[in-house]
Amino acid sequence: MPENQNIEWKSKWRDDYLEWICGFANAQGGRIYIGCDDNRHIIGLDNTRKLLEDIPNKVRNAMSIVVDVNRLVEDGKEYIEIVVPPYPVAISCKGVYYYRSGSTMQTLSGPELESFILRKRGASWDNMPLPGFTIDDIDDALVQKFKTLAAKKGRIDESVLSESKAENWA
Repeated sequence: MPENQNIEWKSKWRDDYLEWICGFANAQGGRIYIGCDDNRHIIGLDNTRKLLEDIPNKVRNAMSIVVDVNRLVEDGKEYIEIVVPPYPVAISCKGVYYYRSGSTMQTLSGPELESFILRKRGASWDNMPLPGFTIDDIDDALVQKFKTLAAKKGRIDESVLSESKAENWA
């Protein structure tokens, strides 16, 4: 099975794979196999017992999440499987956000990060509060035009047309 959206093969453990775990947690989840080459051939590991302790602790310390770390054996060779569930909230690895896309790991920043975090929270830009914005900042003519068009389309009752802006927003 080749690498894909949910599978990654690595020949040995490196701490920068914490970023890959973070990327899986922020996407659809996935599995990382340590001790296998890119063609899924098991090459084995000498230190699986140590990794069974180290990897869960490193993940918890870097991201405050829990992943399953399993020792597997095939043809007498030991290797590690890391099972990463998808998380419903945005996960960062040491303050940086990563996302698994295809067989790549993407670093999220700027507008893409903001959009990602909003989606994880079930929100969008148009329902976020704007600090310092009051009802007085809303243009009365635009509100009236919106109400007129909405009533014309049958989306609101015509009785709303005679209400003031403050009554509509109360």
